[in-house]
Amino acid sequence: MSLKPLKDRIVAKVEKPAEKTSSGLLLPSDSKEKPAFAIVESVGAEVKEIKKGDRIIYKEYSTTPVKIDGEEYLIVEEKDVLATL
Repeated sequence: MSLKPLKDRIVAKVEKPAEKTSSGLLLPSDSKEKPAFAIVESVGAEVKEIKKGDRIIYKEYSTTPVKIDGEEYLIVEEKDVLATL
């Protein structure tokens, strides 16, 4: 990936929604919730607490979605990351 975030921005790859429940039931595509989880791909120079490879929970409506080579990425400000896992 050649997407390099600036300042306090983070580029993260969106996790795919679950295909089935923990008990094994298949979920139809219209019932899947959009995940608020992503894996950090790169961080800007001013990001202090998050590093590449972290799994983050973010504010869903404060991101900028980007699609590069068929992959979905998000650009998120560090202040909009709620937690790391």
